[in-house]
Amino acid sequence: MFELQIVSNVPLGAEQNIDIVAETFLINIGYIPKGYDPKTSATGLRDSVPYRLFMDFFMRNPGRAWAVEELAALLDTTKPTIYRHINKLKSMDLLESLNVEFDGQIRKGYRIRYGDLSKAWSFTEANVNMAMENYRRTVSHFQKLASEARKQ
Repeated sequence: MFELQIVSNVPLGAEQNIDIVAETFLINIGYIPKGYDPKTSATGLRDSVPYRLFMDFFMRNPGRAWAVEELAALLDTTKPTIYRHINKLKSMDLLESLNVEFDGQIRKGYRIRYGDLSKAWSFTEANVNMAMENYRRTVSHFQKLASEARKQ
């Protein structure tokens, strides 16, 4: 299932602080809820699990696939918490899964699709375009049915 929050926004091309760009982007697309309040010992958004997962692991090492068990240990959290955030990113088509070795075993690992956020985003855009076209068809059909119902 593809899911992405779409909000009117201003491109952040002039902003040089990567954390400000990341926070704004991640909130705008719905990965991190607006007004997010970590329920952990995190002191703020940048110290939270979802932010650190995305920035410290996926963006700082975009070509590397990470096992969930490894991420949970490094972020001092549970596997279900890691899966919850990974599933959000997967629903936006930003992550891909690859086999990785962890503790001598082959596990499913995750990384930014193609190891490049710009390339991954092209998949997200394609999904948005397809979803919008499907909405357009539904609206046209709905309008036709409404017009026919008024004639009766």
